[in-house]
Amino acid sequence: MAKRVGLVLLGIAILVIAGGGVLLANWQIPAPTKHMEKVIPNDRFSR
Repeated sequence: MAKRVGLVLLGIAILVIAGGGVLLANWQIPAPTKHMEKVIPNDRFSR
């Protein structure tokens, strides 16, 4: 009985991981569109 429950839980975990992989592979995440500009002082660069 415990072995069967373990196998069912393992199967569910594998399906969740596979489903997450498919979701991330097909999710069209939009690129950032906000323009950023930051001035870095010359003191931060070593010579």
